[in-house]
Amino acid sequence: MSENNIVYNIDLDKPVTPAMARDAMVECFYEAHCTDTGLDEGDPNVNREYILDVIKKATTDIGEDFENPTKKSLLKTVEKLKEFAKKFRDQSIIQKHAAEMVKIIEKIKE
Repeated sequence: MSENNIVYNIDLDKPVTPAMARDAMVECFYEAHCTDTGLDEGDPNVNREYILDVIKKATTDIGEDFENPTKKSLLKTVEKLKEFAKKFRDQSIIQKHAAEMVKIIEKIKE
């Protein structure tokens, strides 16, 4: 296992499932939206729930199922979250996190 191939607790040298990628998306968005903006100074559980709600809503808005993600639905969700994030974040940060997520999602074998 190479330290460089670990992204949001996902070892990219091992098989990746859609559920693993979805959970990594929650971590990624939490880091990008809460940690990077200082919103993590409050209750981390409340902030995590907020992020979970944002991602669930984004998934539902595109007509997909958060609980049963697919490679395609995850890629669509990343695009939806990029739209949401542009209201709050610098484009370079959005692109960095989106690229990390796509790297994980692309490892899914369907």
